[in-house]
Amino acid sequence: MESVGDEVLGTLALKTLSKPIASRLKQQAALHPKFRTSIISFAQANHRLTTTIQRRIYGHATDVEIRPLNEEKAVQAAGDLISELFVFAVAGAALVFEVQRSSRSEAKKEELRRQEMEVMKQRDEDLAEEVECLKQKLQELEQLAKGKGLAGVFNFKNIQTQTANSTNPA
Repeated sequence: MESVGDEVLGTLALKTLSKPIASRLKQQAALHPKFRTSIISFAQANHRLTTTIQRRIYGHATDVEIRPLNEEKAVQAAGDLISELFVFAVAGAALVFEVQRSSRSEAKKEELRRQEMEVMKQRDEDLAEEVECLKQKLQELEQLAKGKGLAGVFNFKNIQTQTANSTNPA
């Protein structure tokens, strides 16, 4: 079974390795012709959206025409976005994995607590039964003491004589 330290180390290694992979994706996106044309249109749409949002934030007019990026800037922007999305996706997956692992750990702890409670309840029931049994025996002794008197309960000579008579038939 993996320890928690190994899992954290694995998560950090995964995040660290995702950055060079994202950089490689960014480079390859700019080189592949079909992918390049699709990311240029994506980058232009992203540029229009971010520019409009910025203009609204700063209180500038939003009904003006937004100039498109040139092809190289669009490829660069799309490549940056792709690499950032990849790193973000890896970090998100690591986070989901960590939450699930933590959830399983908590479920195991909860099950152990439940089992401990069951053992405690059973022990409580057993003790309650034992107390009832002791109460019943005490009540019997009290009845016996009332019937014979206190001296009769502790009269060992009388008890010994009765046992001797019962063992020797006449």
